[in-house]
Amino acid sequence: MILSKLAQDVSGAITVAIKGTDDVLSSLRTAVKNQIVGTLKDVSDVATSSLDTVSDVVKGSVSAANEVGASLTDAVKNTVGSVVSGVSEVGGNVLTATRKAVGAAVSSVAEVGGDVAGTAVSAVEGAIDATGKVGTSSAEATKEAVLAAVKAADAVSEKVGKTVRDALLSAVSLPRDVVGKVLKGSEDKK
Repeated sequence: MILSKLAQDVSGAITVAIKGTDDVLSSLRTAVKNQIVGTLKDVSDVATSSLDTVSDVVKGSVSAANEVGASLTDAVKNTVGSVVSGVSEVGGNVLTATRKAVGAAVSSVAEVGGDVAGTAVSAVEGAIDATGKVGTSSAEATKEAVLAAVKAADAVSEKVGKTVRDALLSAVSLPRDVVGKVLKGSEDKK
């Protein structure tokens, strides 16, 4: 996986934060949120810069989790949740952050050869959980997350896109009615 300078820095910081800890996922959540909040507080225009920042932090997080041998599906769920929480804290657009985080997670896991379908489901779960906690519509968050997961999976290959659609539709943890509508709408646009 080719990482930007920020993603490399994030990967290094998160790797240090989670290596050797007893609770890798808790350390990951804290490190990701700190990276998002710290980076976005340092820029003058949160709305413009958050898109690239979110993608870089997610890519760095996936790289770090992969490096230390953590479960990528668990890491992605926690990363997406921490990104949403951090962006909300600094006043950024939560739905845009959700879309960027889920898309970056799916494409990053594909790049390292992980379970893309499982990651897509976990990323959407993380988005729904986190957006609910920050007061954003879970139906809107589900829509944005599902669309981002499918778009990122389709960019990998048609086969991966189909696998992700099937996984999202069959996931009992996701609101089937919303997911079904979103997937039908994405198919109609093809």
